[in-house]
Amino acid sequence: MGQVPKGLIVTLHGWGANADDLASLSPFFNLPSYQFIFPNAPFPFPNSSFGRAWYDLRMENMYQGLAESRQILIDWLQSLESSTGVPLSRTILSGFSQGGAMTLDVGLTLPLAGLICMSGYLHPGAGTNVETRNFASLPPVLITHGRQDTVVPLQAALRAKETLESLKVAVEYHEFDMGHEIRPEMLEIVRNFVVNL
Repeated sequence: MGQVPKGLIVTLHGWGANADDLASLSPFFNLPSYQFIFPNAPFPFPNSSFGRAWYDLRMENMYQGLAESRQILIDWLQSLESSTGVPLSRTILSGFSQGGAMTLDVGLTLPLAGLICMSGYLHPGAGTNVETRNFASLPPVLITHGRQDTVVPLQAALRAKETLESLKVAVEYHEFDMGHEIRPEMLEIVRNFVVNL
C-alpha cells in the first residue's frame, strides 16, 4: 500500500480532445506529492474517432448531454475517496475550455479544495444552484485566459469572474498574451495556486 497523496488534481479536457491531451502536462506542474487524474468525457466527439465531449456544442444540439455529464462527474468525484484515500476537501478540480466550464459547473456543488478554469466559461445559469449545497463555503477559483483567445473570448472569463465574485467566491484571475492554449507561465500560476490552498 503506497502513501496517500497530499491531494488529487482532477483535470478535464476540452471539447474534441481526450484524457491524453492534458496528461502529458502533469510533470510540468512540479507537484510530485499530488496525484493527477485525467478522465475521459462520456460522449464521443462527432468529428473524430478519438475525441470526446462533455456535451454537444453544435448549434442544433447546444448543451445536449450536459445534465448527464454533470451527474456522471459528480458521482465519480464522490467515489474517488474510496479508491484514492483522498477526500473531496483535498481534491482540486481543473479543466481546459469545455473542461473548464464543467469544472465551474460541478465544482460549485461539491466541497472541493479549489477549482482551476483554464480558457473556460460559465454555462448559462451556472451558479444559480449554489444555494442547494450543504457545505459552508465555496471553493476558491483560479481563472486563466488568453487575451487573443478566438475560441472562448476573453469576455467569457471576465463574466465568470464577476459572477463568481457576486457569489462571494475567492477568485484569482490572470490574463495572458496568448490564444486558446496552455503555456508554461500559466503552469507556474497554477502550481502556486495549488501550493497555497
